[in-house]
Amino acid sequence: EVQLVVSGGGLVQAGGSLRLSCAASGFTSDRYIIGWFRQAPGTERDGVSCIRFSDGRSDYADSVKGRFTISTDNAKNKVYLQMNSLTPEDTVVYYCGADLEGIHTCPGYGLTRYEYWGQGTQVTVYS
Repeated sequence: EVQLVVSGGGLVQAGGSLRLSCAASGFTSDRYIIGWFRQAPGTERDGVSCIRFSDGRSDYADSVKGRFTISTDNAKNKVYLQMNSLTPEDTVVYYCGADLEGIHTCPGYGLTRYEYWGQGTQVTVYS
């Protein structure tokens, strides 16, 4: 059974940092992509960053470039999203999703590509 477990959200002051973690299990192929998304109430889930495990190719949404960094721990099948210089506009629920088809590339944030999702984690940035 494929599982994604998200951790690391919380409350932080503007300008601060948080690191989100997405632990993936239940599959063995390295030809997959993990995407980080975020969603505010009443809005669509938006892509933030993605990484392809096979070659480390990564991408960032313009709104987070230079502030967020995606990385992997291949031995632990974990993907991290280091979020620096947080602003109140980053206050939303964050999700990770897994695209296991092995045929796609990153960037790519079409929601139908990501068959599996972790539970969301709330990030709240106060000024």
